[in-house]
Amino acid sequence: MSAARPLTTLRTIAVLAALPLVLTACGYGSDSTDDGKQPTVAAGAKKLSTDEVKIGYFPNLTHATALVGVQEGLFQKELGGTAIKASTFNAGPSEIEALNAGAIDIGWIGPSPAINGYTKSNGKNLRIIGGSASGGVKLVVNPKKIKTLADVKGKKIATPQLGNTQDVAFLNWIADQGWKVDAESGKGDVSVVRTDNKITPDAYKSGSIDGAWVPEPTASKLVAEGAKVLLDESSLWPDKKFVITNIIVSQKFLKEHPDVVEAVLRGTVKTNAWINANPDKAKAAANTALEKLSGKALSAAVIDPAWKSITFLDDPLASTLNTEAQHAVKAGLLDKPDLTGIYDLTLLNKVLKADGKAEVSDAGLGAQ
Repeated sequence: MSAARPLTTLRTIAVLAALPLVLTACGYGSDSTDDGKQPTVAAGAKKLSTDEVKIGYFPNLTHATALVGVQEGLFQKELGGTAIKASTFNAGPSEIEALNAGAIDIGWIGPSPAINGYTKSNGKNLRIIGGSASGGVKLVVNPKKIKTLADVKGKKIATPQLGNTQDVAFLNWIADQGWKVDAESGKGDVSVVRTDNKITPDAYKSGSIDGAWVPEPTASKLVAEGAKVLLDESSLWPDKKFVITNIIVSQKFLKEHPDVVEAVLRGTVKTNAWINANPDKAKAAANTALEKLSGKALSAAVIDPAWKSITFLDDPLASTLNTEAQHAVKAGLLDKPDLTGIYDLTLLNKVLKADGKAEVSDAGLGAQ
């Protein structure tokens, strides 16, 4: 692909980002995991309007609401006799593909894939129905090569994927410094090296990158290898809050099974409350879930600082999603999108009100 060829929509980004997955493994199923160890439905429990709900999320601390909610049975308790079928994904494009194919009904996902999925389908395939997490993204660097923010110029910095949430954030930060980078090729005053989070620590150890703008726990894994945190992205946002994980649903599933969606949202609200009231127990539960999924738990040196940098909340922080979309437009990765209708917070606000909590805003981007 020519470096001069412009990226005008996140549809193009999704194709580019998903291409290695397609070439190596053909489709969303190859990038998801179902280990067969699904939550147990209590005997005699009453089913809702469907036998099962298929949920998807990443084996990632920023998706801890899902990790903990499944691990601790908090989702299943609200769903009664409707079973959960859980799958995990390593990339947003594959999860969106799974949602489109009906392989999952509800998913936890970052803002850029959600925007992409919505605009690709002309607003017909998904809705954001709740928030899950804020923060947990850092610029970590080799302290021998980079001592100040100005030193980032001329260096090789990794982001997880072309056009993903962290890639957009880093490109926007670069532009704010007055530096120039070609968004597609990553070449310019900074070399933006798109690198899968799974191999970023090895890339850092080998010296092929000088740092990375990445989510947790990748950032703390790099710190454990000797990197230093140069910038926490939360410092760039009002009130130090920005959406990193949303909850999305297939519009078809939302229309056909609102009772199930409401039950999952009750589970997420209760899970977030439990996480915030029991941070150490929740951290351990998330690590247990990660160990089941990956075969290896995170060390205390990694999970402790990573966990502290993430805020778990029900509010989708809708205004920050709109800002993130503007950042993608500014970077040349997205035509100005119409995000009206991307949110439907009706059921979440119903759950919050019943729980005596304040309702949350869709920032004028709600379904009409």
